[in-house]
Amino acid sequence: MSVTFRFGTPGDLTAPSADRLTVGDPRIVDFLAKLARKLLAPAVARKHPELGSLGYFLRPAELHRAVEKMRRDDALIFPRGNVFHLPPANVDTIFVYSWALSALAGNHNVVRISSRSAGAAETILDALGEVAADADPIVARTQRMVTYGHDDAITGALSTWCDLRVIWGGDNAVDTIRKLPLRPSARDLTFPDRTSWAVLSTAGWRAADPAARRAAVVGFANDAYWFDQAACSSPRTVFLVGGDGDEVRAEFLTLLLEVVDARGWVVDPAMAVEKRVNAYGLAAIGAAGALDFPDNRITALTLTGTEAAPRYWIGAGAFPFAEAGSLLDLVPAMNRQDQTVSHFGFTPAELQAFATELGGRGVDRIVPFGSALTFGAIWDGYDLPAEFTRLTVLQP
Repeated sequence: MSVTFRFGTPGDLTAPSADRLTVGDPRIVDFLAKLARKLLAPAVARKHPELGSLGYFLRPAELHRAVEKMRRDDALIFPRGNVFHLPPANVDTIFVYSWALSALAGNHNVVRISSRSAGAAETILDALGEVAADADPIVARTQRMVTYGHDDAITGALSTWCDLRVIWGGDNAVDTIRKLPLRPSARDLTFPDRTSWAVLSTAGWRAADPAARRAAVVGFANDAYWFDQAACSSPRTVFLVGGDGDEVRAEFLTLLLEVVDARGWVVDPAMAVEKRVNAYGLAAIGAAGALDFPDNRITALTLTGTEAAPRYWIGAGAFPFAEAGSLLDLVPAMNRQDQTVSHFGFTPAELQAFATELGGRGVDRIVPFGSALTFGAIWDGYDLPAEFTRLTVLQP
């Protein structure tokens, strides 16, 4: 095996371990809480602001809350066992959320870190190593983060070792890994290609004061520009709901450019060219009726209808716009590939009616602008703490 250990104890990855952890094991809680403090340090937050959300997720209060949610009155709860995680390379922090919940559930974990990971991922791995130096040795023995090339032998061996295989990535990646067999009692938890949207009420925008509008755009910018709009929950299209959206769209884009300027976000020339090519491609097939390139960092497209919204990544800072009379008019355009709808300006009743009409046929999350990338224990419709544990029924 040609494996580089990024964190954890070197050795045979597939060898069984005698170490036992419990759900909410205090040694794991202490380790994760110390990691949170590292990630919330001002110097780290300035360099990688997306790690602030991760640090908050790992705070002791949040960890204890997560453990309490795992408890059951009707069964005893135990770790699922061995968990093998294959996170994507395009989102630097997602592997920590998945792994942390699994570790909190008491599992032994192996996480494959892509060799293409950089930036925030390297900061996290450095923090893990620093915290592990003073942690209980059981943490390094039961939690391992490794890097290796595309090697079916290694992935296959880890697949036969695990009780749960967690696969993040595109549909093709999921299909490829699924060809490697699991033990009969094991199963896959998959997170394939997903698409996410933003919905903006034109009436709600007009009713909001300038401060609320700007705050909404700041939140939207975070959702879109962190991870270069490539995260599964990053908005791909903005639906202007309620009609007469030209003025709202213009003000929205003006504020967005101001926020991008203030944050110092850039889109390199190669990405700007790729976005332009993709935009012209949508125009060529009749999906876009007008194109606007006000800045390298923003590409705005006017779609010919809600059904023309693209479900693939166009490029960082690419925003197709489409209009709809009401949220309910968007329901026919939604399907099982759709994950997150971020919103601004709607009443709770409007959002409730939208979710009810969808009826589980599509969209797993409906959250305010600025919360699209905020990871939760329920993700893609899965209750992750439940997935990472197993239950024993006891009847005296």
